[in-house]
Amino acid sequence: MLQIAAVLVLLLLLVKPLGSYMYHIFSNQPNRSDKLFAPIEKVIYGIAGVKNRAGMSWKKYALSLILTNIVLVGLGYIILRMQKLLPFNPSGIDNMEPTLSFNTIISFMTNTNLQHYSGESGLSYFSQMAVIMMMMFTSAATGIVVAIAFIRGITSKGDTIGNFFVDFVKAHTRLLLPLAVAVTLVLVALQVPQTFGATVQATTLQGDAQAIARGPVASLVSIKHLGTNGGGFFGVNSSHPFENPNPLTNVIEILSMWCIPAALTYTFGKFARNQKQGWVIFGAMSVLFLMFLSLAYYAESQGNPAINALGIDAAQGSMEGKEVRFGIAQSALFTAVTTAATTGTVNNMHDTLTPLGGLVPLAQMMLNCVFGGDGVGLVNMLMYAILGVFLCGLMVGRTPEFLGRKIEAREMKLVAIAILAHPFIILVPSAIAFLTDLGSGSISNPGYHGISQVLYEFTSSAANNGSGFEGLADNTPFWNISTGLVMLFGRYISIIALLGVAGSMVKKQWIPETIGTFRTDNGLYMAILVGTVFIIGALTFLPVLVLGPIAEHLTLR
Repeated sequence: MLQIAAVLVLLLLLVKPLGSYMYHIFSNQPNRSDKLFAPIEKVIYGIAGVKNRAGMSWKKYALSLILTNIVLVGLGYIILRMQKLLPFNPSGIDNMEPTLSFNTIISFMTNTNLQHYSGESGLSYFSQMAVIMMMMFTSAATGIVVAIAFIRGITSKGDTIGNFFVDFVKAHTRLLLPLAVAVTLVLVALQVPQTFGATVQATTLQGDAQAIARGPVASLVSIKHLGTNGGGFFGVNSSHPFENPNPLTNVIEILSMWCIPAALTYTFGKFARNQKQGWVIFGAMSVLFLMFLSLAYYAESQGNPAINALGIDAAQGSMEGKEVRFGIAQSALFTAVTTAATTGTVNNMHDTLTPLGGLVPLAQMMLNCVFGGDGVGLVNMLMYAILGVFLCGLMVGRTPEFLGRKIEAREMKLVAIAILAHPFIILVPSAIAFLTDLGSGSISNPGYHGISQVLYEFTSSAANNGSGFEGLADNTPFWNISTGLVMLFGRYISIIALLGVAGSMVKKQWIPETIGTFRTDNGLYMAILVGTVFIIGALTFLPVLVLGPIAEHLTLR
């Protein structure tokens, strides 16, 4: 418990300084960082041909975002299909198969990083750097600028949500790159490999030959966590001792993937000129997170019911699929954070979690707003905040307002699209997988756990998380194409819809607060927000959860 509490305190200490720094980056007001970064950004704008850096409408902002992502997807796909012919391939790794290339490139561009391949054997060093790491930066930057544009839309008294290209460049130069360099150097100092050397051939104590993969690991590990990307240089991800050697690196990786989503709530408060607004959002996210973390820790510390029934000592908890160097506490915390922040990196095998332990990552990805990924998590929670105000307005019979702007039919239609699209792209593909041989033939576990495997795969894809119940045989054309499409829809439907909300809100006339205004900066509203998230989530997903992890738990008791 002390280990968990220490990490939570460290996060709280990071929220204010990092949140303030991000506000200064994106507020477009002169500040001390301009002297260092402005000349670099000027060169980038010149190379990219960005001459007009004026504010954009939401449609132009969204179009610029999508076209930029399309160009990066095309470039990355070509590299994956030609990696055998490209440099930095000392192990001679072959070109990636077409459907797997499609899945991989969509996965990393959508900040999902779902891997249907093993990193050390499926990609060359060039592909790891030029495609995987490049997209870890660009996809994270995309999510962050969406959050900034949305914040401007609901807090600004101007008529624009900003310039996509300016925001996109600043997210790289002033935030992600400096943080990634710093975390990389710390990880290298803590024995995480960073080399272009080829695979090492070693001889075991039994005299057998063993190939030990290595490469530019530290740099990938830093941005995969800071960008809430997930994935891994190695197939077993952050449970591999080269990616995550000890408890100290484990804490660094937890804080790396958690700090930007958490600090963005403080940034929101700065833009709103009312820090209580930011703390209400942070508080609602924290309440949800602590509830799920408590369940995960309790479930895993009680041990696996099936193993306990055999009379085996369960004093250490359910250690199957977990690293001894982390134990129950740091494994449960990592599991809760990686799916709350929709990162997808793992330091233990989620497929071996107890039924209730496995319910936690599933439920957090279904809600998709318990901190969430860089940028998009905050946007999703603000979406629920607008919905909560709208519902309260209906109950008291007055026009709902949020941050001094009326919420009307147009905004609620767009919010409804974003809310309904998420369960649709999870539940419909899951049903298709169960009903067809193409999908059901990959399920390795019968009964309730098999349902959880399929549900987890599509939930992880829709929430742009990327972790998995790895018992599923998912490297097939059916799974590569279906999850690729789900990742696309899960990323861009909500982004476009909510940018539309921002574009609509920014044009509305600001209304002064009166005695009758429903306040959104106090504990009562935080409770309403938590309740709104839970009610929507339960109405949508509880039936399918009953068929999976809940039923599995009841049968093992």
